[in-house]
Amino acid sequence: MIVIDSSGWIEYFAAGPLAPAYRPYIHNLSQIITPTICIYEVYKRLKRELGEDAADIALAKMLQTNVVPLTDYLAMHAANTSLTTKLAMADAIIYTIAQEYGVKVVTSDPDFQHLPDVLYLPKPNP
Repeated sequence: MIVIDSSGWIEYFAAGPLAPAYRPYIHNLSQIITPTICIYEVYKRLKRELGEDAADIALAKMLQTNVVPLTDYLAMHAANTSLTTKLAMADAIIYTIAQEYGVKVVTSDPDFQHLPDVLYLPKPNP
C-alpha cells in the first residue's frame, strides 16, 4: 500500500510530464490510501484549471481508494509532525497518515524529498 500525495494525483489527471511515472502506482486503486485532504486539494485544483468534468472524473477514481478522514487523533499527530518536520498543514496530514499506516508517500512535492519513507519523483527541469 502507498499514499499518493496531491501532487501525484494532479500530475496523473492533468497529464503532466510525470503522469507516466505515476501510472504504475495508480493502476491498483485498492492499494492506495487517500487522505481526505488530498481529495480537497486535487478536486479544487482540477476544477479550477481543467473544469468540473475533469475534477469529477478524478474524484470518482480517488473514491475507489482507501479514503482516510482526518480524525482528532490524526490532527493532533499531524500538528506534531508539522512542528518536527516543518511541513505545511496539508503535507503534515498526508505524511502523518502514511506514517500511521506504515506506508510510503509517493510525491513530486519537494517539501517531502528528504523525509524517510518518501518516494520522490522530481519534476523535469524546464
